[in-house]
Amino acid sequence: MIFVLIVITAAVAGWSLVAGRLERWHVRAPLVLVLAGAITGVFTQSHLAATMNSEVAQHVAEVILAVLLFVDATELPGGRLFGHDPGSAARALLVAMPLSLLMTVLLGMWLLPGLPLVVLLLIACIVVPTDFAPAETLVRDRRIPEKVRSVLNVESGYNDGIISPLFLFALILAGSTSQPRTPMEALGTAGPFAVKALVVGGVVGALVAWLMNLADRADWTTGQSRRALVLITPLFAYTSTVAVDGNGFVAAFVCGIAFRYVRQAPARRHGAPAPAASDFQLIEDTNSMLTMVMWFFFGNAVVLALSEGIGWGTLVLCVAALTVVRILPILFAFLGSRFSWRERLMVGALGPRGTTSIVFGLLAFNALPLGPYADTALDAMTLAVLGSVLLHGGGSRGITRLLAAEPTPAPPRPALPGTTESARPTTG
Repeated sequence: MIFVLIVITAAVAGWSLVAGRLERWHVRAPLVLVLAGAITGVFTQSHLAATMNSEVAQHVAEVILAVLLFVDATELPGGRLFGHDPGSAARALLVAMPLSLLMTVLLGMWLLPGLPLVVLLLIACIVVPTDFAPAETLVRDRRIPEKVRSVLNVESGYNDGIISPLFLFALILAGSTSQPRTPMEALGTAGPFAVKALVVGGVVGALVAWLMNLADRADWTTGQSRRALVLITPLFAYTSTVAVDGNGFVAAFVCGIAFRYVRQAPARRHGAPAPAASDFQLIEDTNSMLTMVMWFFFGNAVVLALSEGIGWGTLVLCVAALTVVRILPILFAFLGSRFSWRERLMVGALGPRGTTSIVFGLLAFNALPLGPYADTALDAMTLAVLGSVLLHGGGSRGITRLLAAEPTPAPPRPALPGTTESARPTTG
């Protein structure tokens, strides 16, 4: 483990020294850490499974996901729950995403007939959520209409928080490392988990934000103390919820929503200055560092998955998840919307997979008993994220250029003298 930490810290230090130069070549931190993880995995191949399937790795993944969910919930634009365009975001999250999950499970039943339904549900939860880590430039590409970027941004911020209760339910139903349970037994466990998470997360987020507002008005805080408080808030919500046997992931996500709403309340009600963006700088930097760690372990996972071989059924399933299983539900969900067909295709085609899929995949690999179930979950995560890096990272410019180009209208034919356009004489 010491060797792994040395490599991670060295890779991050090396990237930090030349980050500006690398970004001019569109080489970003995730790619650097993936390469470092893959190279390390080649030389430590015999220990990869044990390292990734360890209690330490599982706890690291859990903390990273908790912080990620909180940050996603606090970064969403607009004052309403689903951002500036809640109707379109709801179409993507509440219609298209469940359809994508269902289609992935149904396709998995055909392509991977040896896997139980619950494992297929776990795989669907891994490969469906979107995340902008492999294609950060998409949110700044002005060729993409603002409303498309807004929907993609809100979707990537909320889908992991919405899917995490279903992911936990599937893990419990799969039996984790204990005996399998019936759906009702799993629901009886996951239900109270979620209720506790909603209560604890909401109370912690609202209470901390309210106390911060009071302390700001009394001039008791400093910039450093506010940044530190924002950083520990999701960790406090997560650990407190786990301590009472609740779902810490849902708690961190709900905590972020409640924190953002209460923290911005004075600005909405009394026209007071909005909370400083610098208050979130520390947690954003910490989130970036934790995300780099996940990309390093993803490099390890690539080596482990490729060395053991990947079945064609898993490959086809992941290719479909990145394309038709994503695009068709989006097209259906946006029927009757204000989005043109090109904009609907953009929303469907530009759905990258990243940190959320990595964390879910590693958690499933750790929680499931070692064997074909855990291996298939890890393989699906690896293929989905790798494919997304190629499709949405390297190929996003081509997709954007193709879909953003509106057809050039034909120039109007000049009217004959003494006629109007509608009364033009016909030939023949």
